[in-house]
Amino acid sequence: MAVDTEFTELATDLEFPEGPVVMPDGSILLVEIRRGTLTRVPANGGSTEIVADLGGGPNGAALGPDGAIYVVNNGGFVWSEFAGMILPFDLSTMSNEPEGFTGGWVERVDPTTGEHTVLYRECAGHRFCGPNDIVFDDSGGFWFTDFGKTRPRDADRGALYYGRADGSKVVEAAHGLFGPNGVGLSPDGKRVYVSESFSGRLLAWTIDAPGQVAGGPEVVEATKGHFDSLAVEANGDIVVAAIGQGLCVVAADGSGHEYVAMPDQFTTNVCFGGTDLTTAYVTLSGGGRLISLPWPRPGLALACP
Repeated sequence: MAVDTEFTELATDLEFPEGPVVMPDGSILLVEIRRGTLTRVPANGGSTEIVADLGGGPNGAALGPDGAIYVVNNGGFVWSEFAGMILPFDLSTMSNEPEGFTGGWVERVDPTTGEHTVLYRECAGHRFCGPNDIVFDDSGGFWFTDFGKTRPRDADRGALYYGRADGSKVVEAAHGLFGPNGVGLSPDGKRVYVSESFSGRLLAWTIDAPGQVAGGPEVVEATKGHFDSLAVEANGDIVVAAIGQGLCVVAADGSGHEYVAMPDQFTTNVCFGGTDLTTAYVTLSGGGRLISLPWPRPGLALACP
C-alpha cells in the first residue's frame, strides 16, 4: 500500500501521548500517560492545553454520545529513559507496576470544564489493573481492554470488558489475554477486534449483543512484533500501531499485513479525521510527538464522532 509518509508535526514535548480523538472543531484531544493529563492540541498544531489533570496513567480516550470524553486509566507506570526516549517500564526488571499500585479505572471527563468522575474500578470483584483502550458502539456503550501489569517475575492475564456510559453496568466479555491493548469494531458492528502486545496477534470476536461475544476469538493475523492500539478503516481493514515497525495494516479477511514506517520506535496509536476521514493522526510516544499524515483510504466513522 502506497502511503505518503511526509508528515506534519502537530505537538512536541508530550509525555508519552496516547489515545488521540479528533473533536468536532478539528482539535485533537489525547492523553499524556506520564503527565497524567487529558490534553488538547489545536487543529493546526501549536501550544497545547491541559483539559484535565487525571493522575494515574490515562491510557486511552473516546468521545461519548453525550459529548464527554471517556478515559481508561491504567493507574500508573514505572518510567525509564533510554536513547532519548521515555519508556513505560523499568529497563532492569521489565516491570511496569509502580510501588503502592492500587488499580486502574474508567472515568468520564467534561472536555469544557475538565471535571472528571470515576465510573468503574472493578468488575465482579476483580479490580482493573491496566485499562488501556476504548471504543464506543452504536448502542451507546463501550468496549475496553485491561492490559494488566507486569512485575519482575510474573504478569497479569488481561481481559476485554464492556461498560455502560452512565456507570450502571460493566461486564467481562473475554479474559486470559496476553497484553490486550487496542480495541476496535468492524464497520457493520458485528465484530470486536483486540490487538495483543505480547503475542503480536490481532484477535476478533463475533458480537452476539452489547457486551456479549460468541465463543473464543479468531486469530485474524499473527506477527513477530508487538502490537499497541488500533483504528479501523472504512473498508474494514485494521491499522495497528506496531512497536518497532510503525503502523501495521491488517487485511480484515486475514489475507496478510504490511507495514508503514514511522519516525519513532514507540508508535502507539492512530485515529482518523479531517476531510473524508483521510488524515491519520499518530502518537509517537517515545519522543513525545503527535503527527498527522494523509492516508490513502478513509477511516471508519466512529459511533460517536
